[in-house]
Amino acid sequence: MRWNKRRKNVLISCCGAHVIQDGLSSTLYVLLPVLAQTFGLSYSQVGILRALNNGAMALLEMSSGVLSERFGERNLLAFGLVCSGVGYVVMALSSSLWALGACLLIVGIGGAFQHALSSSTVSEAFESDGRRSALGLYNSSGDAGKLIFTGLFSLLAWLGFAWQGVISVFGGIALVGSGAVFFALYFVGAGSRYPALKPGKGQFLTGWGIQDKTGFLGLCAAVFLDTAIQAGFLTFLAFFIVAKQVPMSLATLAVTITLVGGMMGKAAGGFLAERMGIRSAFTLVQCLTACGIIAVLFSGKVVAFCLLPLLGVCLQGSTSITYGAVGDLVHKDKVSRGFSIIYSVSSLSGLLGPIAFGLLSDNYGIETTMLAMTAISLLAIPPIILLRPKIEETK
Repeated sequence: MRWNKRRKNVLISCCGAHVIQDGLSSTLYVLLPVLAQTFGLSYSQVGILRALNNGAMALLEMSSGVLSERFGERNLLAFGLVCSGVGYVVMALSSSLWALGACLLIVGIGGAFQHALSSSTVSEAFESDGRRSALGLYNSSGDAGKLIFTGLFSLLAWLGFAWQGVISVFGGIALVGSGAVFFALYFVGAGSRYPALKPGKGQFLTGWGIQDKTGFLGLCAAVFLDTAIQAGFLTFLAFFIVAKQVPMSLATLAVTITLVGGMMGKAAGGFLAERMGIRSAFTLVQCLTACGIIAVLFSGKVVAFCLLPLLGVCLQGSTSITYGAVGDLVHKDKVSRGFSIIYSVSSLSGLLGPIAFGLLSDNYGIETTMLAMTAISLLAIPPIILLRPKIEETK
């Protein structure tokens, strides 16, 4: 596996975009309580603001692959960073709920272009070999952004800095990053293809370029179940830890240390898939996830805290494994469309999973919900078997 200068530049650029976009998106978790206090917002109004952001992102994520064929991946990645940056800068000047909603809508639009198009750009650059490892590093960079931006916001707020100034700086970082990403990709000729155009013809190809429909459906099913487990576990982890007689201030730390493990898991997952193959690596990780949830469930609070980083490695490491298979199932000129579908499936699962597990917890208890997560993590294995044996070839 040789990573030449072009490959490295593409990977660094896409990772940089991922760090900024995921960082800005996750900052909302710590920013919304501040906005609620400042503007006197109710819980329902906070929910509406978050829904505007998530809704804009989800709606445009599916079409991002199609749009990239007309406007180019590089242009849309830069445009997305500009939208997010402008949204944050203007938010610092906002004085009403309507203005906040408009800003969060713009931020959501900006974030919609990042995942699918960056993944497609990396996949194209590493088309011959090393794709799974590269995508693993790309996926882990998003978690690094989440930790950096949320941690920095919390630290600066604790030191007494006004939230308006902090998010203005964050917006400025996105605006500067948009130019850096654009020119970095421009100078290596990446992200400028118009894949849906046939050479010599001025019309778009039809279809989504899926070469193995059975395998792709299996991959979508596995991603849906796997994402539901990740979103559900992280959503209710703090509540589960509180049930072990741990103070809420420490229980929230459980989520952070799990995410740290997840960041390392996403980086390791791609390399594992390179050596073991998609099906074997995914099966191993899902089995370890099930065992980890059981271990945390029946352990004391000290042991549970020690196990959480290891569980995070397995819980989120599967993401890099499944996403690494997209390029093998979709025509090379339609990879952006394939990633847009996969990320849309993931977004839908991330929305529905916590709702379903919340209802289960209300009716049967948090411990029963954890057992259900264990079972569902194992149910995600059979769909991945639908991938044809060729996908198992390692390079």
